[in-house]
Amino acid sequence: MDIKKAVEKLIQKHHTSDPFALATILDVIIIYSDMKNTLGFFNKYKRIKMIHLNNYIPEDLKNFVCAHELGHAIFHPNVNTPFLKRHTFYSANKIETEANTFAVELLLPDDLLREFETCSLFSIASKRGIPKELINLKQKE
Repeated sequence: MDIKKAVEKLIQKHHTSDPFALATILDVIIIYSDMKNTLGFFNKYKRIKMIHLNNYIPEDLKNFVCAHELGHAIFHPNVNTPFLKRHTFYSANKIETEANTFAVELLLPDDLLREFETCSLFSIASKRGIPKELINLKQKE
């Protein structure tokens, strides 16, 4: 699966890299609620896709968390990662890495990097709410 190409096609088709706008376009409902230790999660119930976001997500992380969960909605709509973690030997890490890669590619499209080519990747990523530990997921042109 080429996540970078899929993200490029998604941005080109819908003319946005905003994860909240894309969720609306793709009929993914966003629900805010109070959650203790979870920033967000994705689930699907009777073909209805839902992204759940914690009311208390730091403002600078909202786009990233939404983009990550949107990655699940697009690439893993039928996967229950909490179930995988608890009841199988299958690694949910691969699925989480794919969702993180989707979020990084969505929030750091190549066009944006070309537009701000004098800025460092780290500074652009920071402004876009991408955790510094995940910047290495950005695939170079």
